[in-house]
Amino acid sequence: MTVNMEITVERWPIAGTFTISRGSKTEAAVVVCTLRDGPYTGRGECVPYARYGESLDSVCAEIEKLRSALAAGATRADIAGLIGAGAARNAVDCALWDLEARRAGRRVADLVGLPPLKALTTAVTVSFGDAQTMAASARALSGRPVIKVKVGGEDDEERIWAVAQAAPDSRIILDANEGWTDENIVRHMLAAAKAGVVLIEQPLPAGKDGILSAIPHPVPLCADESAHGTDDLHTLLGRYDSINIKLDKTGGLTEALRMQKRARELGFGIMVGCMVGTSLAMAPAMLVAQDADFVDLDGPLILKEDRQPGLVFEGSHVSPPQSELWG
Repeated sequence: MTVNMEITVERWPIAGTFTISRGSKTEAAVVVCTLRDGPYTGRGECVPYARYGESLDSVCAEIEKLRSALAAGATRADIAGLIGAGAARNAVDCALWDLEARRAGRRVADLVGLPPLKALTTAVTVSFGDAQTMAASARALSGRPVIKVKVGGEDDEERIWAVAQAAPDSRIILDANEGWTDENIVRHMLAAAKAGVVLIEQPLPAGKDGILSAIPHPVPLCADESAHGTDDLHTLLGRYDSINIKLDKTGGLTEALRMQKRARELGFGIMVGCMVGTSLAMAPAMLVAQDADFVDLDGPLILKEDRQPGLVFEGSHVSPPQSELWG
């Protein structure tokens, strides 16, 4: 049978505004790859990220490069040699997994060799803003087990203390999105430690984080922008304690599973994260997240509405995807 491919751009409004240290957005612009083989259909969603030089047009163009190869029967292993890691390959890789499962009449978890998927507890996000606004947001979420707080400013001590006092019973993760500097990182990490923060993501810019191997880590550090695929892991030893695996960085579920295995062998803790997208983007990540120390798959909760059927969220608990959604 011939595999036919469709590439679709979708825009999903965000409930309000989502802000990190490097900017704000009011919608999630995603690319969906749909593969059809006779009666079988597989889908994958990705989120182009400008930080990595991606745009909607560039990601669609990358996916388009695979059209003839997919029509000729290219596999997940084949596409890894045809385009680089990133959002485009993620959409195609996840669509191929979905298609393979539907052809076989099985779930992707079965094909991977996982036991039945279990519900997980995800972090929920507080956007970057002034300390008072962030404290109010954290207070509204104070019943949630894990809160991820966007920081990355020069005056983050005030933000850290405000959020910690507003949600004293929650485990707090800070995500600086590369926004700290060599001059303020020690001060900010000490404030985080005093506030009981459990993890700090990507405090310094990728490629400019060498100091992390030379200073104490009073709070464990997690690599995000510095950690893309399995081949990056050896460069992070001594600088980071954990890594954040995102399928839009790894180029899909195939590489994410490989990266997860190698990270555990090297002694890294694991967070499984996401860009702001719909449940279709989160569903494959649920497989990797089964063995994660921290789960951050709240992307659909940031949207005004999610696709249907989507993942089922009950507070911070997210259930495995239904087959109608993916996998």
